[in-house]
Amino acid sequence: MTIEPLASLDRSTLRERSLESLRSAIISGQYRPGDHLSEVELANVLGVSRGTVREALRHLQQEGLVTAGNRGMLRVNSLTATEVRELFQVRAALEGMAVREIIASPRRETAVRALRASLEQLMDESDDFPARIEADLAFHLELCRQAGNTMLVESWQHLEGRMRVAILNAARWQAPMMARDRHAPIVDAIERGDVAAALAVVEEHMASAADRFTQSPE
Repeated sequence: MTIEPLASLDRSTLRERSLESLRSAIISGQYRPGDHLSEVELANVLGVSRGTVREALRHLQQEGLVTAGNRGMLRVNSLTATEVRELFQVRAALEGMAVREIIASPRRETAVRALRASLEQLMDESDDFPARIEADLAFHLELCRQAGNTMLVESWQHLEGRMRVAILNAARWQAPMMARDRHAPIVDAIERGDVAAALAVVEEHMASAADRFTQSPE
């Protein structure tokens, strides 16, 4: 993937398009964790002002995809092993809360149908790594949405940028973590209304992900 120059658009649209282009470039792996992001270079590539790029980068900082390095230079974020484990512990707590609320809800059957539809988008075999990331995160976001708690969804989304960083740090060799059969037991337990089993599956899923995403390829 390459960043394409943006056409002449109004300021708000330019800002949104710049943000979208930079986010996509990071998520796709065009920029890797630790890479420096030069305002001047990005402005030239996108064909926009440095101010527009600066606003987009500031937003990506808030998302957790970008962080300030030496002398204030911005770079693609990276996470330590401890931070990755803490991230997945928080995810386990949030998604554990989601499965409790779904099972207790009178809308459980509707939620299960939505989750199974999301499950079908997960890819067991695919060379399209960015698409696998999107499908994986979309499933977990849908799990939180089906709980019907907007604060829960917002909390999960606040961590999404760092989730992407953790996945990108681990790279493609950990793609099996995003397979359909790794997620189906969560939906199965919710459908049965088995809170203990659902919580156990979520806990195991997140603990296993933390272990895998903090390993290095052999």
